[in-house]
Amino acid sequence: MGDLEGKVAFITGAARGQGRNHALRLAERGVDIIALDVNRSIDTVSYPGPDAEDLAETVRLVEALDRRIVAVEADVRDPDAVRSVVEEGIETFGRLDIVIPNAGIASVASAREMSDAMWHELIDINLNGTWHAISASLPHMGLSSPGGRGGSIVLIGSVASFKGMANIVHYVATKHAMVGIAKSLAFELGPDHIRVNVICPTNVDTPMVQNAFTRKLFMPDVENPTREDAEREGSPHRQANAIPVPWIDPDDTTNAMLFLVSDTGRYVTGTAIPVDAGFLTK
Repeated sequence: MGDLEGKVAFITGAARGQGRNHALRLAERGVDIIALDVNRSIDTVSYPGPDAEDLAETVRLVEALDRRIVAVEADVRDPDAVRSVVEEGIETFGRLDIVIPNAGIASVASAREMSDAMWHELIDINLNGTWHAISASLPHMGLSSPGGRGGSIVLIGSVASFKGMANIVHYVATKHAMVGIAKSLAFELGPDHIRVNVICPTNVDTPMVQNAFTRKLFMPDVENPTREDAEREGSPHRQANAIPVPWIDPDDTTNAMLFLVSDTGRYVTGTAIPVDAGFLTK
């Protein structure tokens, strides 16, 4: 994918997981990176968040690929902070071609038991944070931007973008919203040669899934479920997908992203692409 050489990507939630994987695979293809992450845990989330060392490791790995990176601790809930990161990146690199608002959290509670804090925190990060990244980026993208180039925005949806699920109504709401945002912006921004799409994975092998709380949700009858328990034949993790794997790799979502941001996908816009091991067929 030599068509990515020299481009610049802005990625939120880049300290670990899918965000870091997106950054590294883009860097391998000659892309410089603008990155941010909050570098702390979130009060209403049951698994630990990233820290400054995680973001520093993303920096080290990108630089080891001989690419440049601007990486800043910032909270996607703060539009001014997000805008400041983007502007620092533009000052350093002079352009912006790819935007991946990857930052997101997951928390679990029934509708009857969900606190206002849990609802608002997830909505503010997953939905408002996505918008803040897009809004901060648009002045620097498209044929009407100072650089006069098109661009690609890839949103992070989920199988929850297509169906309802118990005990995560707030999460489902934000992932459905990703599809609506992509379809609306694809129509609005198409004349400026900015494409907007959504990747919708099943469970991905990242810290959001690989933690004691999430494993217990899938295997409530196992006292202290381990990764090995989840990987066993017939486990609830495997049974969730038509192809009986417990989860997909970060590379599986990144491969879809690379298609969408490259010239190979130059006429693909307004789509929501499941990378779901057949979850939605069951």
